[in-house]
Amino acid sequence: MARQSLIRKSLNMFAWSLTGFLVLVVAMLVLFRFVNPPASAFMIGHLVSGSDQELRQEWVSLDDISPWMPLAVVASEDQRFLHHHGVDFGAIRKALAEYQAGQGLRGASTITQQTAKNLFLWNGRSFVRKALEAGLALGIDALWPKRRIIEVYLNIAEFGHGVYGVGEASRIYFGIPASQLSPAQAARLAAVLPNPKKLSAASPSAYVWERVAWIRGQMAQLAGLRYLHEMYK
Repeated sequence: MARQSLIRKSLNMFAWSLTGFLVLVVAMLVLFRFVNPPASAFMIGHLVSGSDQELRQEWVSLDDISPWMPLAVVASEDQRFLHHHGVDFGAIRKALAEYQAGQGLRGASTITQQTAKNLFLWNGRSFVRKALEAGLALGIDALWPKRRIIEVYLNIAEFGHGVYGVGEASRIYFGIPASQLSPAQAARLAAVLPNPKKLSAASPSAYVWERVAWIRGQMAQLAGLRYLHEMYK
């Protein structure tokens, strides 16, 4: 009886702890829908890593970001951004099928998942992290409009060593505010997002230039800025 009582108390404690954690997560998601996050998990990781690269970030409202930039990242990272609910299960199934066919495992993360990862989690490929990322992405999509998701993503994404957010990236790499980014410049920034520590927007490699050309083609196929009207509703 004493053992059963101890197990019951432990389960109750776990249930209450889990409930408290979930309430805290939901509260933070609701808060960050309206309040700009002061930092992200990736930024904090950079600060504690001992890197000699200064952390640079400037928050810019979506209204002050060239519309070519959100179009470029959607074209590059997540063309079904407006149509899924945070996790693109169709893309995941396709990636798994390609892997089983021996084509290698490719990423199927949405912009929402990348926002969740950068804001709250850590880098890596563990199942635990991916499960947390997916759960957070579903919560973000349920609580934030698409416009807010893309705004937060563009302000916390890493564009180079210690360079976070499109506001700072556009100033460092092009000497202009984010509002003045051209289609080519937006595609160039989007091209380095898969691996900003190895791919350079300042000195693009041949591979980066190939990605820029591909992204610009995808931007055109998405019907240019008309694609953004639904996002900005």
